[in-house]
Amino acid sequence: MAKKFDNLELDKNSLMFGYAKYPVTQNGITIGGGKVIPEINFTLPPMIINDANKKEIVNQYKEMMQGICERSIALHQYELVVEFELLPQMTFEPYWGEIITTLLKEILAEYEVKHGLKYLLRITPTDIREVQSPPLRREGKELQNILESFRGCIKAGGDLLSIESIGGKEVTDKAIIEADIAGMIFGVGILAVADMEYLWGNICKIAEETHTIPAGDTACAIGNTAMVLAEKNYIPKVFAAVVRVLTVVRSLVAYEQGAVGPGKDCAYENPFLKSITGYPMSLEGKTAACAHLSSLGNITGAYADLWSNESIQNIKLLAGIGPVVSYEQLVYDCRLFNASIINCSNIELQNCLIQSDASLDPQAYILKPECVTQIAQVIVSVDDNYLRCLNSAKRTIELLKKGFVEKGLVLTERETKWLDILDKCVECLPTDKGQFVHQEKKKWSKYVNFNQYGLE
Repeated sequence: MAKKFDNLELDKNSLMFGYAKYPVTQNGITIGGGKVIPEINFTLPPMIINDANKKEIVNQYKEMMQGICERSIALHQYELVVEFELLPQMTFEPYWGEIITTLLKEILAEYEVKHGLKYLLRITPTDIREVQSPPLRREGKELQNILESFRGCIKAGGDLLSIESIGGKEVTDKAIIEADIAGMIFGVGILAVADMEYLWGNICKIAEETHTIPAGDTACAIGNTAMVLAEKNYIPKVFAAVVRVLTVVRSLVAYEQGAVGPGKDCAYENPFLKSITGYPMSLEGKTAACAHLSSLGNITGAYADLWSNESIQNIKLLAGIGPVVSYEQLVYDCRLFNASIINCSNIELQNCLIQSDASLDPQAYILKPECVTQIAQVIVSVDDNYLRCLNSAKRTIELLKKGFVEKGLVLTERETKWLDILDKCVECLPTDKGQFVHQEKKKWSKYVNFNQYGLE
């Protein structure tokens, strides 16, 4: 039976880095129990994934993992989380995931025996369900390969289960480009949530059978697409801020299905989810610049239980290979977080992290604790996902307008005009879900196979 979140587990005064109401403990590591732990993510440089390159691929992963472990011991960092994001071809051919997971696990286990290094290994298959157009979501070889990848990686030693699922993307990609708020709500609040229910029902079942941890999803394909396009001024930043809030409704479904955290790093919706669920969350910010640029470099750290670099390719830098350099940056960030906790100055550090970003970008402004909890409260106040999206979009626009009027948020003339446009658009949307679905299905019928979302 699905969980119901109808109250906030953490209010604005309780949302703090390093602390979760319900910490996750596994393999001698507690996440959210009073410290921030680095989570390192790394990947290959551009190369073809095939058997001809198998030796080179294995050697690259070995070099990255050994280098990170060596640096961890040198820096006296004896706890870490490693995320292995399978590349698309590694999910199309699931045996690759098992090979690399086995390798990473063997290296980590060796350093645990020799040096006392404690670790958790997060495995993240790629959502490859985009082969057909319209895509198949609930059937087909690609779905089976994803589920087989989870099972294979678990067999090889994976501890935490995550995915960047892409349900609804056939609508949200177009809606983002066109700044179509109705399309976004349909893609997120109708399609994506239906896909999350189905997919995470399966993932949580696998986790239960294998005694592993269903950690959480990320709306990277939706929210981060909007964020990156807004950063390039292709779409309004206020629109991207509203999109981010909509993704909370979608990503919450994983926890309703049984996920318990730590939520995936690139889910910038995680502060809201932490407030709602009380579960620990991984977050990323300035140290993720190796993967993408953003205006949220510091403020995300205000809520992190794991602090991640997003991902970095195995390239040679002056100091060493990229993953090792990136890991060192994470370790020093975590030292600062944890020193502030020990010295009871964590509130002061959190305030600085928030103040340094919040006024300069609407996407950062909505991550202020008072905004996070107000929006989160709107979401849990109803149990219909369409109304959750509609009501939270309205509340987000209200908060952004208030922030601008009270001079707590800097907005250009273009952005303020778009706030008014978005306000008018959401006010015109029906409160009746059936009416909304009926009108949007007509608009998107050529893009979506509706029976793949349980819609006739």
